[in-house]
Amino acid sequence: MTSATAALLRVEDVGIRHDGATIAAPASATFEVAPGEVVLLLGPSGAGKSTLALALNGLIPHAIPATMTGTVTVAGQNTAVTPVAQLSTQVGMVFQDPDAQLVTGTLQDEVAFGPENLRLPVEEVLARTEVALRRVGLWDRRHENPDRLSGGGRQRLAIACALAMGSPLLVLDEPTANLDPQGIEEVYQALGELVAAGDRAIVLVEHNLDAAIAITDRVVVLDHAGRTIADGTVDAVLRARAEELHGIGVWLPVATLAALRLRAAGWDLDPLPLDPAELRAALDATEPPASAPAVPYSVSRDARAPISADLARSAAARLNTEPQIEVRGLSLRRGGTEILHDVDLRVRAGEFIAIVGANGAGKTTLLQAIAGVIPPPRGSVRVNGADIARTDLRTLSRQIGFVFQNPEHQFIAHTVFDELAHGLRRQKLDDSAVRTQTERMLERFGLQEKAGIHPFLLSGGQKRRLSVGTALVAGAPVLALDEPTFGQDRARADELMHLLRELSETGTTILVVTHDMQLVTEYAHRTIVVGHGRIMADDATSAIFADDALLRSAGLRQPPLGRAFAHVRHPELSGVTRLGDLPRAADPHRTVA
Repeated sequence: MTSATAALLRVEDVGIRHDGATIAAPASATFEVAPGEVVLLLGPSGAGKSTLALALNGLIPHAIPATMTGTVTVAGQNTAVTPVAQLSTQVGMVFQDPDAQLVTGTLQDEVAFGPENLRLPVEEVLARTEVALRRVGLWDRRHENPDRLSGGGRQRLAIACALAMGSPLLVLDEPTANLDPQGIEEVYQALGELVAAGDRAIVLVEHNLDAAIAITDRVVVLDHAGRTIADGTVDAVLRARAEELHGIGVWLPVATLAALRLRAAGWDLDPLPLDPAELRAALDATEPPASAPAVPYSVSRDARAPISADLARSAAARLNTEPQIEVRGLSLRRGGTEILHDVDLRVRAGEFIAIVGANGAGKTTLLQAIAGVIPPPRGSVRVNGADIARTDLRTLSRQIGFVFQNPEHQFIAHTVFDELAHGLRRQKLDDSAVRTQTERMLERFGLQEKAGIHPFLLSGGQKRRLSVGTALVAGAPVLALDEPTFGQDRARADELMHLLRELSETGTTILVVTHDMQLVTEYAHRTIVVGHGRIMADDATSAIFADDALLRSAGLRQPPLGRAFAHVRHPELSGVTRLGDLPRAADPHRTVA
């Protein structure tokens, strides 16, 4: 822990209970941050990480109704009694949902807005604005309206706004959640350069540890109740306590998950690797366990295993059937710009398809057009033979369930229970059936204790689970999900993806837009690469990731395991891209990941 005299931020025994909530989350968070430090704040979904972030700049308790105990001090100022406007000169904030902080008509005006309100000279405002926009790669689009940016583009813009404020403390809540792999690299490079001077600090709430770990100095971990259970260096927390953190549902780098699994199978990997390069080097420096086979491991059937022989046969059989979804000549314009250009696509029942591409490529627009969320002005989309442009919304919702990138965009009820029950009631089910099915869904997504509260009072991960539940509960034969694991802890993300796989195997069609390349390789049968509004490639997932030139041209990257095992000297591991392809522990009680 940082010494008190050097601390820029001090969080002391902080507990926060939102109005309407029955328990505090976090319950008791304690840590400090010094200038020049990057502190990674981890914890399972519902621990209160995002809530705590809102207390660091005074939004809690000044603007958001909540009861706060303990103290937060920034640069010597108690946030509970210091006005938010005054704290804004000390704390820059990037919210989990970037739309919550965008207010003006152009990117340049948006970034200039904060410094202007500090009454800085015009020359300094313009200089800060240009530097910030260049750092996130948006300077050339400075005269555009933020509404024309993709979700990832708006995330970059929000980061630029925080950078331009010049605050000594930056609080970033999932800053790369909507960014493509290339954008993630660029943002973390910019953040690393920012703290290198030593006068700024960053508190980072992040699930994508594969990129974040490179700039992290210290790690603070909250448990399920929101109590600080770890505070130390990367080595002391992530390496030394990896299995413990994994057990409570905290995300770990993918390379670390792979190393834990290999350790359990007998490989000597000490110290524990944290990134693909470290994992590859550790494997090259050690010999396989005596029990390891001399040929590639046969893959067992578990939550992440490849398609079984039976499923492969059924998938082959489906190739001879009529498509469940057929897209022809789909073109779509927004704000005078053509987003999709003459897209053709066929999807058969039961396929698990990932749609990937760079920010602004048109992925979300394509998914929304297929789901009927936005009507296509040219071309056609048919689901189970019905033209969605001529299908009423109630009928369409029984054919395809849609999960928005931002869960709040689809909530309509005042309680979690009623949100889930709404779709069942529209089907005219009796009260007993509605209650039974709703309670089953609450249990499936770990929301039983939240049934009576407003959806907006859930954590980010809980909101995501609720949004997926509302799409599932109606039993539609097609599910379309935009970034389904955003905001989830590791355990809940695994459960959700396993559930989607089970649904696919029993005939439900799954369409997922995601920037998580590891997720794509683990679960998707087929991958569609979108670039500049066109389909660049459409093939089996293994074939897509075998083409590195294609990935690079689309702004994508190999998943972490693909990088780790690409040139490893052990033939039994060479070419592994999925955790499910790694050996299982000899002792089944030690199975990891």
